[in-house]
Amino acid sequence: MMRKTTASDLSRQLRDGRLDPLDLVDQVFARIAEVGDDAIFTKTLRPRAEAEARASRERLRAGNPVSLLDGIPVAWKDLYDLKGRVTTAGSVVLADNPPASQDAALVAAGARAGLVSIGALNMTEFAYSGIGLNPHYGTPRNPNGTGPARAPGGSSSASGVVVANDIVPISFGTDTGGSIRIPAAFNGVVGYKSSTGHYPMQGVFPLSHTLDTLGPLAHSVEDCVLADTVLRGLQSPVVQAAPLTALDFVIPDAVMFDALAPAVAANFAAAADRLANAGARVRRIALPELTETLELITHRAVLAAVEALDLHWDRMHGPDAARIDARVVRRIMNAAKTTAVDLSILMRERARLIAQVTAKLGGALMICPTTPSVAMPIAPLEADQEVFFRHNGLTLRNTSLGNFLDWCGLSIPNGVDAEQMPTGFMISAPHGRDSAVLAAGLAIEQIVRGA
Repeated sequence: MMRKTTASDLSRQLRDGRLDPLDLVDQVFARIAEVGDDAIFTKTLRPRAEAEARASRERLRAGNPVSLLDGIPVAWKDLYDLKGRVTTAGSVVLADNPPASQDAALVAAGARAGLVSIGALNMTEFAYSGIGLNPHYGTPRNPNGTGPARAPGGSSSASGVVVANDIVPISFGTDTGGSIRIPAAFNGVVGYKSSTGHYPMQGVFPLSHTLDTLGPLAHSVEDCVLADTVLRGLQSPVVQAAPLTALDFVIPDAVMFDALAPAVAANFAAAADRLANAGARVRRIALPELTETLELITHRAVLAAVEALDLHWDRMHGPDAARIDARVVRRIMNAAKTTAVDLSILMRERARLIAQVTAKLGGALMICPTTPSVAMPIAPLEADQEVFFRHNGLTLRNTSLGNFLDWCGLSIPNGVDAEQMPTGFMISAPHGRDSAVLAAGLAIEQIVRGA
């Protein structure tokens, strides 16, 4: 597969006969071997991929593709059930579970759209970290940068790495606190976090039933729109680029800009200036609710941890705990201190804050850096839990506030630092405004990238 070839480019080649789906599968597996990172896939599914590509070839030759992405190779975070294999969720303690009897609902939707499933992607164990380390299946290597090996971002770690390495043009992750947008930002690709309920969750191993969302990572906003289109069973996109002069962006005055790395701050400011100069409205607003939200989470409860402890109670209190990443165990068990009163206050205040912020934003879209820093070197994170937890908390800050406030979001690359590590630019909006976020992304992507 050509370097940085988008799904939309490949689709055109498939439709006009310049490319064959089976040849494309061969190219994908050749690229997997060329990259040589055994920590990207927990399982490749070549027989399935070849069967799906063969069926796609017949449809394309008959001039009857089932979608705009018929024949496009994709890969799925190892939370999605893939028929016939055990869903590991990045953990060894699930290895003895029975294989999935059917595909997850979204995987099945992809199959109906002619997507070719290459395999299951590595991830942080049980999806609980923004850094992306995995002591069981290895940590996928971030392909960017000129210095030491860097973190891939989590929890959809390999979902970012597999696209950044040009193995597949689209991957699918999950996002509970930033797990699509963080690896997108760290790896220099685009990541779309849908609103809760936008995609069906059946057959996806959960972290937080309240906060879990699904979405694609790709080389372009257009590819994310195309993925959304075909997964929803549509024949053509309903989302089109918004007129620049109709876009209203707000920059919050609180939290999101604390403790930024210099390159992150500079790249965001430059992108915001380019947007304003291109005709978009860019303004700053007071949003003290973000500080309230952060304080609420800090002093009352982390909702994802509470729901994860409920889900993993037996594992946390049995022999399996010793086989789980100690960092994951520590984060989940922090919820054991949460009282019923804490949780009641958290949920009541969450509803209030969502309503207040939604009212303040109105029709505007919020913009900020996706992460406060670029991807960190892996070695110090693996060597010291306190270093890990400090960076993990900071990495998750901007994105997790959006999950708590029930936003959808999009991360777009907006430059690199001196060591060629990517930075991310995030667009967010209240629940259900996915089309507005994607339409804005289509309109501003090249401006944000500085292209």
